[in-house]
Amino acid sequence: MPVYVGPNSPSPGTDFEAKSDRVGIPNRSSDPSPASAGDVYYNTSDNKLKFHNGTEFADLGSGSAVDATGGTKNTSSRSGYNVHTFTGPGTLTIDSGTGDVEYLVIAGGAGGGTQHGGGGGAGGYRSGTINVSPGNYPITVGAGGAGSPNGGSFSRPNGTNGSNSTFGPVVATGGGGGSSIDSPVVAGSPGGSGGGAALSGDGGGAVGAGLAVVSPDGISPTTQGNNGGAYPGYTSAQYGGGSGGGGAGGVGGIKEPHPTSTLKAGTGGNGQASSITGSSVTRAGGGGGGSHSPFAIGPGGPGGGGDGGLGNNTAGSNGTAALGGGGGGGGGAPVDGGAGGAGVVIIAYPTS
Repeated sequence: MPVYVGPNSPSPGTDFEAKSDRVGIPNRSSDPSPASAGDVYYNTSDNKLKFHNGTEFADLGSGSAVDATGGTKNTSSRSGYNVHTFTGPGTLTIDSGTGDVEYLVIAGGAGGGTQHGGGGGAGGYRSGTINVSPGNYPITVGAGGAGSPNGGSFSRPNGTNGSNSTFGPVVATGGGGGSSIDSPVVAGSPGGSGGGAALSGDGGGAVGAGLAVVSPDGISPTTQGNNGGAYPGYTSAQYGGGSGGGGAGGVGGIKEPHPTSTLKAGTGGNGQASSITGSSVTRAGGGGGGSHSPFAIGPGGPGGGGDGGLGNNTAGSNGTAALGGGGGGGGGAPVDGGAGGAGVVIIAYPTS
């Protein structure tokens, strides 16, 4: 792939632009083929200069090294990177440099429903890179939603949705609350991941799942979670409890046969693993469904989802803070749904 210099450059063509007073780098929207070591071009799709290293095209560079302050800054957990963790509101201040930084933005998980309630949906999970330059980038960290309080009647509200987390323009949406036993029955709430449906309170048919919403900022990818579990229907011979809330890595589970031939409530949806801090951590798991006694609870999804409660004496467990897990659905009449776990925002960038 040639580079053209000076007034005798060829006329403009598909892969180059003639220059009279400077070097002309070929402009393309994708890697050329065939190519060989040393080839250079400007990629118009991601606005980066690329070079062929003998194996593939790699970035030639996109600015000077970034350095920043804000949150808890760790310079050793990930080799060659600075990592900033925010568990509360703050500001990432880019003190110097321009370039891409990695981000992981997780919203607050939702609260679970009550009376054999559905598990709360995990907080929305956003990851990617964004280009920064010197200045301030505000951070918000979403709180977990409250579990539904039990009032001893068959008409209780859904668990409260979690709150959004943000990093500059990036928005992660709070999880959707799990539904509670009710008549008429209601679906789990929509959110970053949707809430699970409770056991059908009127002995009737299927109950809808809370749906995962797309991110409002338009930054790709806009998906940030999964649907909660629906409640497939009720018969006097077969019922177990609420369904699980959705997680970043999977949908919430529905009631299922138990190895002892009883039933168990739905499992919370799986979270998703990230190694942005230097080690793999799974976050944003959905809450498990609350169980009708004497059946088995729905366990929380890996990534901080709270377990569902059992019978008439166990409340749903809370989702884990700083993981954005959904709260577990409550058991029977006297107990509450579990609260969702708060979210987290993590930023990482190379040290040089």
